[in-house]
Amino acid sequence: MAFLYREPLEDPGAELRKLLRVEDIIVAPGVFNPAVALLAEKLGFKALYLSGAALTGSLAMPDLGIITLTELASAVRYITRVTRAPLIVDADTGFGEAINVQRTVRDLEEAGAAAIQIEDQVLPKKCGHLEGKQLIDTDDMVKKIRAATDARKKETVIIARTDARAIEGLEGAIERAKAYLEAGADVIFPEALHSLEEFREFSRQVNAPLLANMTEYGKTPLITVEEFKEAGYKIVIFPVTTFRVAMGAIRRALETLRREGTQRSLLSEMMTRKEFYQLIDYDAYVEADKKLASGSK
Repeated sequence: MAFLYREPLEDPGAELRKLLRVEDIIVAPGVFNPAVALLAEKLGFKALYLSGAALTGSLAMPDLGIITLTELASAVRYITRVTRAPLIVDADTGFGEAINVQRTVRDLEEAGAAAIQIEDQVLPKKCGHLEGKQLIDTDDMVKKIRAATDARKKETVIIARTDARAIEGLEGAIERAKAYLEAGADVIFPEALHSLEEFREFSRQVNAPLLANMTEYGKTPLITVEEFKEAGYKIVIFPVTTFRVAMGAIRRALETLRREGTQRSLLSEMMTRKEFYQLIDYDAYVEADKKLASGSK
């Protein structure tokens, strides 16, 4: 069964590291709740991404780093209970300074995170594709990365995101990336680059596994997975795509109900009851309940 009886990965980070070795590129869709995560896994995605923007959006909050570590760890735990696909977790700025980052890594690792992403913005952070971002000093980010790598007990992947492109230019982002890599980061995430050529140039100068963010409505034009692969990237995330599509569909459904007074015209757009029950393995729960009620083993 998806929830109660599915064994979690013993070391999710080790599984993600294996994927980094054997896959040409890893496509990690954004999953903002367990049902979406389970569906993504069933459809063949080998890794998943929990976006801070999507998670806070689902809680009707802005992406300003105001979610708590406890809330994030709970969300991670709910998702990793139902899926064995390694989960990359957006931990924003790490919930404080270097000592706070250590607790963040411990808590998220215990919750089942395969990778923990930390960025170099000043708290309160902003969406990486908005104006007005501020950066912490490179040395302070280096301390956070070292704290993160020291804190982990498993092979948890530490992802260092730099938002420097918007403030220090591409060369500044490249220099920060090299410092973060030297500090022990396993993967480098250059946020909000402006073109495929910038992604290529970053890859030429930074010798590390690289993660690209293919979000919508931001500074980065729409680039395909194949183009990112050719540019030298190992992971591509689509952090808020499922949330935005879901909210658009829900809006259309509510407008239809208000206008037509029935859901008849919406039936073709729905996942059926049978399909959803198959997704969550409903029958296995029923059988387990029967065995418990009968006292059989």
